[in-house]
Amino acid sequence: MPDLEQDSDRAAELCKQAQQRLANRVSLLSEDDVRGSSRLRGWSVGHVLTHLARNADAHTRRLEGALTGNDVPKYLGCGAQRAAEIENGAARPAAKIIADLIASQECFAAAMDACSAQRWPHSKFLGGGHYGVGACPAHRLREVEMHHVDLGLGYTARDWPDEYVEWDLTILLNTVPERLSSDIDRRNFMAWLAGRADTIPVLNLDAW
Repeated sequence: MPDLEQDSDRAAELCKQAQQRLANRVSLLSEDDVRGSSRLRGWSVGHVLTHLARNADAHTRRLEGALTGNDVPKYLGCGAQRAAEIENGAARPAAKIIADLIASQECFAAAMDACSAQRWPHSKFLGGGHYGVGACPAHRLREVEMHHVDLGLGYTARDWPDEYVEWDLTILLNTVPERLSSDIDRRNFMAWLAGRADTIPVLNLDAW
């Protein structure tokens, strides 16, 4: 299985492709489209796009910090500040939301190219988080692929690239035991995995 967290260059290429697919899909959205509901409860399409823009900024901040030898955090400020930025940003006109997303993605792509040219300096910097700065392209890839589906605009899990699925499916499967909320759910899921159940069980799986 590929480990995209360790292969920054390959993750960067997949990430740039994913960002371009996203940009192509959202570039012609109308005001009504952007105000419409996404697949995430309580969030419009505009909320998701704003979140994706700020997430790109956050990863760019980490990469640019590594280029200058500074271990900077992904986000500045508290969770409430981030939530307010998304809420306020989602109220902007559609054209501004889309332009913001595209510009933030271009900045992140440029930062990835700069890091690649220098062979991903300081790739182990954590920035107070749980993964090194060299893994930013892989984590941004996940963010784009998951939230592209969340937009509810026709992009589905069937469109996910094989390399992304091969990487992230294993990671997601490893989270299942701690997210199953009851003993019976754990046993039903285990039985299904072992081929001891006729159908996929209905599970109460905590959010990831």
